[in-house]
Amino acid sequence: MVNPMRGEVELVLDGQPHVARLTLGALAELEQDLGADSLLAVAERFETGRFSSRDVLSVLVAGLRGGGWQGRAPDLLTTRIGGGPAAAGRAAAELLARAFRIDA
Repeated sequence: MVNPMRGEVELVLDGQPHVARLTLGALAELEQDLGADSLLAVAERFETGRFSSRDVLSVLVAGLRGGGWQGRAPDLLTTRIGGGPAAAGRAAAELLARAFRIDA
């Protein structure tokens, strides 16, 4: 079971649930993979709708790796994601929203 208060999101890969979370290390990996110069640039890319399916894949890989998954982007190319592309996009958006949430 995922803990949203820790920024976790569930992603089902080939019928198996996985925890995804954008840790600081995962965010650094995401910045590098997207060629962004800052976390703000990553967030703005998604907020303004200037993202591609490759960007979504990068967010998912970073989140999965932050949750302990040992795979890489090529591993997801042949993996069935529960809920399809729409669910993948929602999971990526939720990961980013939870990572940048500021608790008072």
